[in-house]
Amino acid sequence: MSGVVGEVLGAARVAVERGDRGAYEVLLRRVGADGVEAVRVGRELMRSAGALEREVGCDVMGEAGDQEPAVRREAADALADLARGECEVGVLRALARAIGRTGEGAAVAVLVVLAGHADPAVRREVASSFAGLDTGRAEGPGVLALIRLTRDVDPEVREWATFSLGFQSEADGPAVRAALWERTGDAHGGVREEGIRGLARRHELRVLPLLKALLEDAAGAHVHTFAAAQIMGAPELLPALLAYETQDVGVAAAVRACDPEYRARRDGLAWDLVVELHRLRPELDGAIRRELFGPALELCLQGLGPDPGDGPVYDVEALLERAGGDPVRAAELVSRRF
Repeated sequence: MSGVVGEVLGAARVAVERGDRGAYEVLLRRVGADGVEAVRVGRELMRSAGALEREVGCDVMGEAGDQEPAVRREAADALADLARGECEVGVLRALARAIGRTGEGAAVAVLVVLAGHADPAVRREVASSFAGLDTGRAEGPGVLALIRLTRDVDPEVREWATFSLGFQSEADGPAVRAALWERTGDAHGGVREEGIRGLARRHELRVLPLLKALLEDAAGAHVHTFAAAQIMGAPELLPALLAYETQDVGVAAAVRACDPEYRARRDGLAWDLVVELHRLRPELDGAIRRELFGPALELCLQGLGPDPGDGPVYDVEALLERAGGDPVRAAELVSRRF
């Protein structure tokens, strides 16, 4: 057994004995930084007859795929090969977590199969692992698997799946919204909140009273709840938001987004910015757009390449802040870069 293999396996055994993965995860990150060597180590461990060795091999592969783009495909393929014959729950949990970190399309098929596993611990890992993959197509197998998991018998599975579908995926459409709406009536509070926040992220007006009620309940004070309010930007949410301390994470941004006077000023400055930029550099073809699944107002430059959708994008509020609130100065800052 090579030195690196023995070292990482020894750290894993200590982590199991002590119930503390801190030192083990530090070592995993160090090993994963050398993508080629990490894949070699992962393969060696994944060929072992021991379940712990195979679990550690998956962890190493996941780190390699997360840190080194050049080995992601190889890591995903190796994990997919292991999935075809693996039965141990601990290994399958590590495998699901690892293959999601590769970001490779091949991971979706593996996770879709594991989404039907009998053990809820495996299904929970699957529900959270979809977040690292491209699940944007509402009719895609990954999104459909997540929708099924939002109805799982296990509340933790439902909560992770609803979070992944609602707050991390950019999939949208009638089936996605129906699944999220169904969860707003869930008996489990965490699942219910994720359904509300996921719909708010899609600017679903029906959920506004539920989001308002969530903000009015002290138990609903959560950074993701404030983020959902910021995305919706509804004046009806402002009184509830003002009851919180503005230094709490996410509160100040949500208050600004829901304040109609602030938004009117910001939108006016954004328009002045585009007009001034067009005067200075009309060939940059600047335009303002609102982020679809987020709160940002963005300045897009569309005249810098063959594909108009590939131009640079600026956060308007951040750009104006750099310019001291002066749209003319903001336009100058942009124009000087090109």
